[in-house]
Amino acid sequence: MTRIFPGVIAMAAIVVASNILVQHLFGQWLTWGAFTYPLAFLVTDVMNRVYGVQAARRVVVAGFVVGVVCSLIGTQISGEFGPLVTLRIAIGSGVAFLAAQMLDVAIFNRLRGGAWWRAPLASTLIGSSVDTILFFSIAFSATFIFIEPLNDISWAGEVLPLLGVGPAAPLWVSLALADWLVKLTLAVLALVPFRAIVTRISPDTA
Repeated sequence: MTRIFPGVIAMAAIVVASNILVQHLFGQWLTWGAFTYPLAFLVTDVMNRVYGVQAARRVVVAGFVVGVVCSLIGTQISGEFGPLVTLRIAIGSGVAFLAAQMLDVAIFNRLRGGAWWRAPLASTLIGSSVDTILFFSIAFSATFIFIEPLNDISWAGEVLPLLGVGPAAPLWVSLALADWLVKLTLAVLALVPFRAIVTRISPDTA
């Protein structure tokens, strides 16, 4: 457990920071949390490369537990429009995080024998895509209204031009697309710190 402690701390810090920063808007389609949350994939991939798949899964579970605690706290804090974290957001966040991170771990492990960049890039791109689809669908799509029927999310279904310029689509689709594009960009940029961190911690596995 001692060897993965830094990974646990890093994951916990990212989850806590993202839960706080998601309350603050960045432009029209994003929150500041969109720029910190994808770093969770970087932590998972570093742990996977250096310490193996089981260590990476333990770090993911630790992050999930921290996320659940953050969600529980958020449900008790009221903002301008009610609780900062609704049941749908809490469920969507938890399901998306656990599913996407565990998928990331599995894909990375499957590809770990190839070129150094292939496993982290492929696992993060796929994991990030799954994360975005699950979270925004569960939290805001009308399909999942049964989860919390008394929660009014009609604002998320307002039909507007996609990202302000494209075809008409529900607002939550624009939010999801903007979030996904940030994740894809950071997945590529994260290859630089991934290589540097792995080389520093364990040169033989770089």
